[in-house]
Amino acid sequence: MPERSERNGYKHANMQNRIEQLQFDNEIYNTIRRNIKKYRKEKGLTSAQLAEMVDLSHDFIRQIESEKVGYNFSVDTFYRIAVALDIGLDKLIEK
Repeated sequence: MPERSERNGYKHANMQNRIEQLQFDNEIYNTIRRNIKKYRKEKGLTSAQLAEMVDLSHDFIRQIESEKVGYNFSVDTFYRIAVALDIGLDKLIEK
């Protein structure tokens, strides 16, 4: 059996490899925006109808869907929209 320091070195190397393999979507808000609009249209909903379903203003939904507006939204809003569109949160973050 390897000595303790060798095992810790192995664990550290594995963690380092995993960290180097992580890839983050630097455009995550834009990815979510595009997917909200895509799934909303697939469901045949207008942005006004979606807004009513999630108890937000129509203007706010339009801002969320617009890539021109640098508006961030909360996890709660993200969740409500996913529920209203009857899709998993994972679908909204797919590239």
